[in-house]
Amino acid sequence: EDALQREKPLQGKKVVITGGPTQEAIDPVRYITNHSTGKMGFALAKAAMLRGASVTVVKGHTEAEEPHFVKMVPVKSAQQMFEEAADADIVIMAAAVADYRPSEVYDQKVKKSDGEMSIALTRTQDILKYLGENRTTKTFLCGFSMETEHVVKNSRKKLEKKNLDMIVANNLKTAGAGFGTDTNVITIITKDSEQAFDLMSKAQAADCILDAICEQKNQNPLLAEAMECRLHSNSVR
Repeated sequence: EDALQREKPLQGKKVVITGGPTQEAIDPVRYITNHSTGKMGFALAKAAMLRGASVTVVKGHTEAEEPHFVKMVPVKSAQQMFEEAADADIVIMAAAVADYRPSEVYDQKVKKSDGEMSIALTRTQDILKYLGENRTTKTFLCGFSMETEHVVKNSRKKLEKKNLDMIVANNLKTAGAGFGTDTNVITIITKDSEQAFDLMSKAQAADCILDAICEQKNQNPLLAEAMECRLHSNSVR
């Protein structure tokens, strides 16, 4: 019923969204990961689907309820997520991708010893930076930035460094904006603007993000030619 009541500004367009954490194996038993649940990515997928888009979600392991009527592509590691993160009309990178992985993955369980243990780490593929450097003209690229200090300043640096059209920033220390919650407190940042929102549900945040993406695509003649969409009136102020 909700889908029938909405207009379809993204009808026929392809949207790729990443969500959840990655897992970087140490041995067959242990891995490095983070606290991401994928809820924000899934809320974005549902919102895009309701707007008529063909949605693919590249997701790390999560127990969150998956949205219906979207294509789910499960992955574990950052490398697997990189291999599945394809070009599209809109790409939203909401996943919490590991920045480092163990340099060596052991075939057998590493036995504990009396002494300390150290694990050498190496950088993972920077998916967002790669997409920013290699995307087509039509692609709108939106990243996420979770910070603990200097949120806007650090997020703007990421926006510029990775050649993004938009970045969604939040502060892990803000009540209601951390991992595992059903709410979020976001700031939407573009090259020329920033808009901060109060505490809202992740479903409402997803609507605000997609509304902002549509508005930005209308303001850019090259992007507007690839997709005609408008800012919805139901965004949360």
